[in-house]
Amino acid sequence: MEISEGLLGPLLLARNTVDRSAALRGDEEWLARSWAAEKTRVLVIDGGQTVIRRFTDGAAVALYSPLEAPSGPRYLLGVDLDGVAYYAVQAPLPEGEAAGLRQVGALLDDRDAGLLVYAVALEAWHATHEFCPRCGSRTTITASGHMRTCPKDGSQHFPRVDPAVIMLIHDDDDRVLLGRGPEWPKGRMSVLAGFVEPGESLEHAVMREVMEEVGVAVTAPRYMGSQPWPFPRSLMLGFIARATTTEIHRDPAEIAEARWFSRDELHAHVEAGTLRLPGQVSIARRLIETWYGEPIPGDW
Repeated sequence: MEISEGLLGPLLLARNTVDRSAALRGDEEWLARSWAAEKTRVLVIDGGQTVIRRFTDGAAVALYSPLEAPSGPRYLLGVDLDGVAYYAVQAPLPEGEAAGLRQVGALLDDRDAGLLVYAVALEAWHATHEFCPRCGSRTTITASGHMRTCPKDGSQHFPRVDPAVIMLIHDDDDRVLLGRGPEWPKGRMSVLAGFVEPGESLEHAVMREVMEEVGVAVTAPRYMGSQPWPFPRSLMLGFIARATTTEIHRDPAEIAEARWFSRDELHAHVEAGTLRLPGQVSIARRLIETWYGEPIPGDW
């Protein structure tokens, strides 16, 4: 089967309707006015979770006015087309149901999904960059949450993401290669993935990671789409590639189990409950369903 590009469908963590408004992050007068505005809305984030409100057909993040929001580090998330400013505040959550992206990402609309992904990513970065990597001094939050500055040496530090390739490998018999990590329970499998190394192209990372993890040679990696994965700060770059060898020689430190599946085999195992695929919010799920040709019921 020929797999065409652009068929991944909606990537649930790659949605957004709010302009990030980078030019306003250092405008202290505007920031003060927007924080005082009644229409401004605030998302409270703590440990990657926020308060949500469930509906019969979905969910929404709880948004508060600045007066209702608790005190804590404040990050500007942007401004929408109606001029509403959105902030995230890192603080203990108010009362209500708490959930993270894995639990409710697929239930949120485009605006709320984008806001929560953004807030989770910023919170995770700040949590691990409290100190200057040059001199060890405690840094301060500046640029409305988008920079940390060292008061001792004046260095500026910006949020970073770690690029990672994630790839669906298929062979000439139109089978897909799935693997299970050592920490995963038996039956849970996904496509292969790995981080891009310094000085490496994305295409080379695809070929290297597959060879290192399962000993399979691949060719012609094709880029299919990307999605943020803020657990804690990855950007997943999706590829599809064809295997030129099929014998598996797995690295046991990376892969506990790996095998090829035809469509009929995958369907039978999913239906029997002996195979569980990645959740709906994952780009891995979209890659598998693109190869399969239609949505697959069930997930992790």
